[in-house]
Amino acid sequence: MIPVCFSGNRKIFEGLLMSVMSLAKYSEEELCVYILTMDLHEDNPNFLPFTDQQMEILDKVVKKKNNKSKVVKWDVTELYKQHLRNGKNHENGYTPYTLLRLLIDFLPDVPDKLIYIDIDTMSCSDIKQLYDVDVTDYDFAACKDYMGRFWIRPTYCNAGVLLLNIKHMKEDGLFEKCRNMVNRKKMIMPDQTALNKYGKKKYLPFRFNEQRKIKSDTVIKHFCKGIVFFLPFGFHIYNIKQWQREKVHKSLKITMFDDIYTEVDKLKTEYKCF
Repeated sequence: MIPVCFSGNRKIFEGLLMSVMSLAKYSEEELCVYILTMDLHEDNPNFLPFTDQQMEILDKVVKKKNNKSKVVKWDVTELYKQHLRNGKNHENGYTPYTLLRLLIDFLPDVPDKLIYIDIDTMSCSDIKQLYDVDVTDYDFAACKDYMGRFWIRPTYCNAGVLLLNIKHMKEDGLFEKCRNMVNRKKMIMPDQTALNKYGKKKYLPFRFNEQRKIKSDTVIKHFCKGIVFFLPFGFHIYNIKQWQREKVHKSLKITMFDDIYTEVDKLKTEYKCF
């Protein structure tokens, strides 16, 4: 079994569905997809948890390839309110859902080894290639951040794709250290920065978290922010997600996910929950 974890809210279900469909497309393995979510609608009307019907759709998608696969929803609303809501990064440039990965150590029956990936990712080949990486002596494995390695420091990693050694992280208190830092210090990329500061990292090649153009050996394409420079001094920052189909086609010139788009449209017709 390959355990994979996402976090997010109801509003971005279409992106989650696309990402999970891409996982199932390329993997013959039994997948256990964990979904971290929470209800903070009192802060923002968009901050609603994924619905049970949405989880049923995901479960149907993963079982289509392997009947033993499953989807498990973890509602961590109370855990978030207890451990992170009162911290300095509850209100940030990113939604509070990015912080949910820092609560994994509180959850029951978490496997000792777990893949965490952001919703704005799409698999381009078998995720087993990532899961098979040996992280015995590390907290996690990650790729360097494409821009952060220049602007922050050469060893700075992107937390959008992580192979977590949960057992090791619990033993050295990494989750607690990161929560403490996030709560006491205002940061632009809080959870990512805390993981970089305290975690013992194994560095992965960019094919496991391709933050630019898809290549022949790419395992995961990450639709994160990018920057294009224009001579002599100009630049443009873009932030195109996989569900922004027209921009994916016209700006990024990516068409390899069109079959998934077609399947998503069929599900949209069948279900009325997104």
